[in-house]
Amino acid sequence: MTDKLVDDDAPSDSSLLVIIVDTNPNQRYITEDPKVLTGCLDAVIAFANSHLMQKSRNLLAVIGCHFHKSEYLYPSPGKPLDVRQIDGQYELFTLVEKTIKMRLVNLIKSQPQEEKPGESLLAGALAMALCFIARMRREATPGLRMSSRILIVTGSADTAAQYINYMNVFFTAQKQQVLIDVCSLDKHLSLLQQGCDITGGLYLKVPSLEGLLQYLLWVFLPEASERKELVLPGRGRVDYRAACFCHRELLTIGYVCSVCLSVFCKFSPICTTCHTVFKIGGPLPIKPKKKKMKV
Repeated sequence: MTDKLVDDDAPSDSSLLVIIVDTNPNQRYITEDPKVLTGCLDAVIAFANSHLMQKSRNLLAVIGCHFHKSEYLYPSPGKPLDVRQIDGQYELFTLVEKTIKMRLVNLIKSQPQEEKPGESLLAGALAMALCFIARMRREATPGLRMSSRILIVTGSADTAAQYINYMNVFFTAQKQQVLIDVCSLDKHLSLLQQGCDITGGLYLKVPSLEGLLQYLLWVFLPEASERKELVLPGRGRVDYRAACFCHRELLTIGYVCSVCLSVFCKFSPICTTCHTVFKIGGPLPIKPKKKKMKV
């Protein structure tokens, strides 16, 4: 048993928020109108600045998730930008906005032109977020109570191809007491909803992109200790179907390896994951019927 880093009932001295923004051009709302991405990005930046405005010790990180790679949009790995106050705006807010937009443009330009957009690398972005949180906890001032959470903003469809990576990340986040929140911009995401339920986070499918900022501020801005006092959307019914390791399809009934717990949709005498060979026994012997004794 490990001691908790933060008491769930007490407000923390600092809150670390890592936002994962899905910028894959293959998302439906982007293919229909690419300009909508700019509005969604402005809403995410305003939400991020609202988080920093709550407490002076609050920390922020933003990760851009594309189909070919994921990288930090904020803070910048190199030397921070030299920004000046614009129209009375706080310098930190200006730095967040300009850094995210500049690095997002570089991320989009770095995508291979000859390669067709594929699935978003959300599982890898989640792993990067957990690594960042672990490093910030390690470098934190002794005695500082820090709460950590991850917010995913995506319009991509659910994919079972990253099922194993998702489960590894979800249970790692649960062990590290990191909440995972998901804001879906398009379709229902059953796998990410499982992650929210496992880690104690919130899942919301936004009804309209025009009110994205309002939904972000209402649902995802409060910390875990504050959410207990608010009326927030319920988790609803969580689909806990597993994806088979052979075809990456969600299953209701399947075969499970007794050694590595891999799930398969069809029976195989050899596990393709751990290469365990299963002994197939013959048919069970039929017991002879007992003869009734005559009285």
